[in-house]
Amino acid sequence: MGKQLEKIQELIERRNAARLGGGEKAIQKQHDKGKYTARERINMLLDEGSFEELDMFVRHRCTNFGMEKKQVDGDAVVTGYGTIEGRLVYIFAQDATSFGGALSETMAMKICKIMDLAMKNGAPVIGLNDSGGARIQEGINALGGYAEIFQRNINASGVIPQISAILGPCAGGAVYSPALTDFIIMCQGISYMFLTGPKVVKTVTGEDVSQEQLGGAKVHATKSGVAHFAAENEEEAMALIKKLLSYMPSNNMEEAPRVECTDPIDRAEDALNSVIPESPNDPYNMYDVIGAIVDNGEFLEVHKDWAKNIIVGFARFNGQSVGVIANQPNYMAGVLDVNASRKGGRFVRFCDAFNIPLVTLVDVPGFLPGTQQEYNAVIMNGAKLLYAYGEATVPKITVTLRKSYGGSHIVMSCKQLRGDMNYAWPSAEIAVMGASGAAGILYAKQGKMAKAAAAEAKSEEEAKKIMADHKQFIAEKEQEYNDLFCTPYNAAKYGYIDDVIEPRNTRFRIIRALEQTRTKKLTNPAKKHGNIPL
Repeated sequence: MGKQLEKIQELIERRNAARLGGGEKAIQKQHDKGKYTARERINMLLDEGSFEELDMFVRHRCTNFGMEKKQVDGDAVVTGYGTIEGRLVYIFAQDATSFGGALSETMAMKICKIMDLAMKNGAPVIGLNDSGGARIQEGINALGGYAEIFQRNINASGVIPQISAILGPCAGGAVYSPALTDFIIMCQGISYMFLTGPKVVKTVTGEDVSQEQLGGAKVHATKSGVAHFAAENEEEAMALIKKLLSYMPSNNMEEAPRVECTDPIDRAEDALNSVIPESPNDPYNMYDVIGAIVDNGEFLEVHKDWAKNIIVGFARFNGQSVGVIANQPNYMAGVLDVNASRKGGRFVRFCDAFNIPLVTLVDVPGFLPGTQQEYNAVIMNGAKLLYAYGEATVPKITVTLRKSYGGSHIVMSCKQLRGDMNYAWPSAEIAVMGASGAAGILYAKQGKMAKAAAAEAKSEEEAKKIMADHKQFIAEKEQEYNDLFCTPYNAAKYGYIDDVIEPRNTRFRIIRALEQTRTKKLTNPAKKHGNIPL
């Protein structure tokens, strides 16, 4: 019995040592940077007492450069599973107190093991990244470890949700695992991502740039779009992960959890009847519309500070999780451009992969013109959004509030892209283009003739009269075009709009449409996979 007790005591001591990672000094150093340790982060995120750690005693196998003398149980990553609000999740947290969190072959295998378990058991994977990159003493073995992780990220894509939090450095090849996941959350002041660091940039391009300027949270949340969320601190980052998971199912064979709705489904919003300005060129704030129609005004926006001309995020209607995509007339008039198309397209595809219905609010005047857009492949990027909507088989509810012109009308979940319910407000203008542009093209010949006649006029007064008459003619033709096409009723005449609805009733009509499509069954043609324009 004595030997048995000794062995148990040894286990307890080894567990306690493993929980300290790189040791008390390294933990204090992490705290001095204003950062939490891997285990503190896990405890902050998971339900209390739910964490089951795996591979606590794994050690690296490297013997190069004296590494055999540097052994730490756990090998710089804490892995396991637990629950968030009672739902199973798998998690790995890189431990910067041990080897700076640098990835070894065995560390990669620990991560791969929980990813494999997550796939087998149909549960989300959460990665808490805080690593100095590959463990250079291991060379190709560390690189092979990264590739093993990436392959699992790819296999898991669209099968289980994958969320990455960047809570420290994430550089070089390490950035590709988060980039392959569904959502990236960065933390202001402590996290950064880049392929090549400031020193390499200085050597190759001559640019002097700090880590923050090159790949900080603000940069990736506003300029590149790499980060979906930029949290103020780690507590906010963990709260975001929890909230994000509440809107999605555990895997692609399930539906998102339905919550009890305390917001009346037939709640009318009279303010919506007057939200559209009198002038078609005046802006209004689409957030006012979203807040008025979703359950309790709650909206979790994704990519809040990037491509602000389109809004994407999660909300609920009668307790059902939905993805909301909306043009924002308050920013760049709500036009679609390269970044807005990418942002919208990827969000649509995530929702479709995980059985989350799409609610699209349309007020789009077109695609942004100009050489910069064309040179940056606005055609290909616009096609991504078009492809995403056309490919999606989840319920799709579209409401056109005001403008819906030309190609931008098509890509914003129109009826022909298999929209299930397409509604329009009475203020909707669904046409090839606005009346002014259309009249200018249709009657360009008359315009040339009027200018020629004015040039040959015998007097200035006669020339002015010719041009005034032409202006009056064009105004009449604009009105004629408006009456014919810039209304919802022409589209409704052909069944492209299922109903013209009173704005105040939008919430109720969307909820009724979502209820109707709950049993929707639609499959795409059999294929290995499509070839989305990338």
